[in-house]
Amino acid sequence: MLKRNTLKTIAISALSIGAAGLFGACSEKKKAEFRGVDITGADYARDLPLTDHNGQARHIQDFAGKVVVVFFGFTQCPDVCPTSMQELAEVKQILGKDGDRLQGIFVTVDPDRDTPEVLKAYMANFDPSFLALRGTPEQLAAVAKDFKIYYKKVDGKTPTSYTMDHSAGSYVYDPAGRLRVYNRYGSGAQALAADIKTLLAEAG
Repeated sequence: MLKRNTLKTIAISALSIGAAGLFGACSEKKKAEFRGVDITGADYARDLPLTDHNGQARHIQDFAGKVVVVFFGFTQCPDVCPTSMQELAEVKQILGKDGDRLQGIFVTVDPDRDTPEVLKAYMANFDPSFLALRGTPEQLAAVAKDFKIYYKKVDGKTPTSYTMDHSAGSYVYDPAGRLRVYNRYGSGAQALAADIKTLLAEAG
């Protein structure tokens, strides 16, 4: 009789443990899958303490509730920058009614030539809701270091005809202001739109 009770106790315990394990597995949040590089939990690119083309000081948390896509470039860039910004405008169209939950940010690595007026006009070519940010050379250097961005002035034939070498890629933040995805240049609008949809669905 003692043996039967012992076996019964063991069986009940095993069932309880199994049920608890099953419940735990079901209740675990499924890890988001991205088309870009998942950099969730990264300890860099924490903020953007720069000024927008309207003269307003900005920070990532200003855009809470939106997915924020940040790209570094310069307005006289012949191909990479306009292509990236055009793709971002296309992404907004793909999102449809959720397009208003996307904030495009362009950070200039050429603040000498990219004045607020120039930046505002440049953003108007893509989407009037997109913002361009700039800072002093010192501020830009600090932000670029935090974002692990490379940029370098390349002299031209005249003092004002220089160009800028720079990293090409976009940083994507979720609606809570957390860095989540790095989107490589050339990935295309569909891939970026898919990741943004994932982040919006995750936020609810």
